[in-house]
Amino acid sequence: MTIHFAALTLGFLLDLLLGDPHWAPHPIRGIGHLISSLEKLLRRIFPPSPRGLLIGGFFLVVLTAGISTGLTVLLLWGCHLISPWLRFAVETLLCYQLLATKALRDESMAVYKKLEERDLPGARHAVSMIVGRDTENLDEGGVTRAAVETVAENAGDGVIAPLIFLAIGGAPLGMFYKACNTMDSMVGYKNDRYLYFGRCAARWDDVLNFIPARLAGVLLCLAAPLAGLDGKNACRIFRRDRKNHKSPNSAHTEAAAAGALHVQLAGPNYYFGRLVEKPTIGDDDRPIEPADIRRVNRLLYAGAGLGWLLMAVLPLVIVML
Repeated sequence: MTIHFAALTLGFLLDLLLGDPHWAPHPIRGIGHLISSLEKLLRRIFPPSPRGLLIGGFFLVVLTAGISTGLTVLLLWGCHLISPWLRFAVETLLCYQLLATKALRDESMAVYKKLEERDLPGARHAVSMIVGRDTENLDEGGVTRAAVETVAENAGDGVIAPLIFLAIGGAPLGMFYKACNTMDSMVGYKNDRYLYFGRCAARWDDVLNFIPARLAGVLLCLAAPLAGLDGKNACRIFRRDRKNHKSPNSAHTEAAAAGALHVQLAGPNYYFGRLVEKPTIGDDDRPIEPADIRRVNRLLYAGAGLGWLLMAVLPLVIVML
């Protein structure tokens, strides 16, 4: 178990230092290709009726999660047969690749850089790479809000939740979580194409993130003073607005970030050309500004550090006792 948590810790540090090298093979991209291939296959097998699409979506979840987890178990088992140190190295690499702290910072700071250069079209393009909403008509405040929201939301399912699953079950359980989370991001939409086919993936992702989302919100509240932000207001808005979303999990970290920054997030946005009404999160104490992207990244790193402390150091102390 000590070696297991050492792999998690080293992987976490590698993520903070190196981020996601886009030129290197990445398991999440592999999972994305698997999901796309399985979707094509299952849509050919099952009829395009609501019932058929629901059944096909169920098998998508089972096959994607099963294949991703099973291959990870086999990989680590094979490495262990060769050398325990090889298994440790491979598990460390997988822990590193399943976390997204620095990738979130780098992608959002690319938006910040364009805003600082007064390049609004460039900022719209940069933010379109990390959000699902329509970005072509966003003003500076809209672009900034989108970047802040995606950092806050993904602090949960991109950092804290993977840390939890990695701490509990190592790289196999971490891969299981990321496979399910990737399915939700690819097919969990309430549009004509995925209303039925993506429903199982969306519901299962809600189940998996139920506890991690709430823990992530608490961790961001605790991290706010460490990041030089308002921890008291983060806790207040977290308690008040953490359910201001149709998803049972999405608003928790956004509420903590909105309170810490004293800005208002969420509200109506366009998705695939359609206006989607959403409640606001936080108080409009001041206009949001590009510097808030830097601030929310400080909050992200402080929250990630607390998450690592909770998931890695405390279990080690318990084992030693």
